[in-house]
Amino acid sequence: MKTPMSDPSLTARIDALEMRAAYQDETIEALNQALTAQWDQIDALRREIARLKDRLAAAENNIATPPESEPPPPHY
Repeated sequence: MKTPMSDPSLTARIDALEMRAAYQDETIEALNQALTAQWDQIDALRREIARLKDRLAAAENNIATPPESEPPPPHY
């Protein structure tokens, strides 16, 4: 009597499925690492934007006179 596991086509299909599953696991891990790296970069960029906003606000507060009250340059 022939068992299902002795069928060469079934064994080949199972082997193919196992290989696909292994490659999918590798791909998922690579995508996870890429996504984690992107989130780290996004967080760093958000912190940098916040720091630059703070610097801009400080620079705006340090301006002695508003630009509207300055006399026009001599070439006007």
